[in-house]
Amino acid sequence: MENKQRSKIQPGAAVEVVQKQHQATGTLTKGTVKDILTKSQTHPHGIKVRLTSGVVGRVKNILAEDEA
Repeated sequence: MENKQRSKIQPGAAVEVVQKQHQATGTLTKGTVKDILTKSQTHPHGIKVRLTSGVVGRVKNILAEDEA
């Protein structure tokens, strides 16, 4: 549920996201949040973010620091 609440995600957080083109397969990409793109406080499919690598996707998992 944390991935659906904007308040739980901060720039610099380590996350796994699913990109739009990978939604059907569920392929996840690890990275660090650069920008939060979703303006609402919650979203049923996950909060959309831009990673430092430039990848845009919806957060599926928030990782602990040692998992990044």
